[in-house]
Amino acid sequence: MAERIPTIVADNVHVVYRVHGAGTPGTGSPVAGLRRLVTRSRPPTIREVHAIKGVSFTAYRGEAIGLIGTNGSGKSTLLRAVAGLLPVDRGALYAMGQPSLLGVNAALMNDLSGERNVELGCLAMGMSKAQVRDQTPKIIEFSGINDRGDFSSLPMRTYSSGMAARLRFSIAAAKRHDVLLIDEALATGDAQFRRRSEARVRDLRSDAGTVFLVSHTMASIVDTCERSIWLESGVIRADGPTDEVVKQYEDFAKRK
Repeated sequence: MAERIPTIVADNVHVVYRVHGAGTPGTGSPVAGLRRLVTRSRPPTIREVHAIKGVSFTAYRGEAIGLIGTNGSGKSTLLRAVAGLLPVDRGALYAMGQPSLLGVNAALMNDLSGERNVELGCLAMGMSKAQVRDQTPKIIEFSGINDRGDFSSLPMRTYSSGMAARLRFSIAAAKRHDVLLIDEALATGDAQFRRRSEARVRDLRSDAGTVFLVSHTMASIVDTCERSIWLESGVIRADGPTDEVVKQYEDFAKRK
């Protein structure tokens, strides 16, 4: 039996948002903030939002893991914590390499063309200039942004939100990642793009990477992830084979 190599270990992770001045009119304004800086006073109220509550799991190399749950359950917050973009209040997160949250390594600039954004995104991910020249036309073709005209030469501000999301996914998926975190990216585009993107997720997984996928489309989760984690109100309700976890979640959603 092949050795299972951990890529992400979450050990009793808690993430707490602190909202300063919540619930008190005027305390969140810039003037009130400046006044507190000058007087060195604290805001009258601090509201805490406990978004992730004692989450523990281990992800392994070669896994594609679906993250499911109702709106506000903490899925995106957990991904941002795994990516190192949110601090952990208690517990610990351990990662092999640097997890990549889709869209962070491929930040798009509205005044530049799609093609130029692809080049910059590839360079930001560590590709050589030769690799960028080789990958750029493949990425543009995969994204489908030129299916209805030469949009790759136009500024990003002319793109629809769906086109921009498809281009972000296409850039990020062009590189092998130790851990790739995808938040709702497969929900954009037509059925053909979804099939291509789901196939690419399977390729990334088979290439010894770990993929986390957040989606409200259960078909995408079932088609691409053999394991799923159901998160509800910041707590893991189930973690196991996708078919079993999705069934539990859908039964729960019907009762709500």
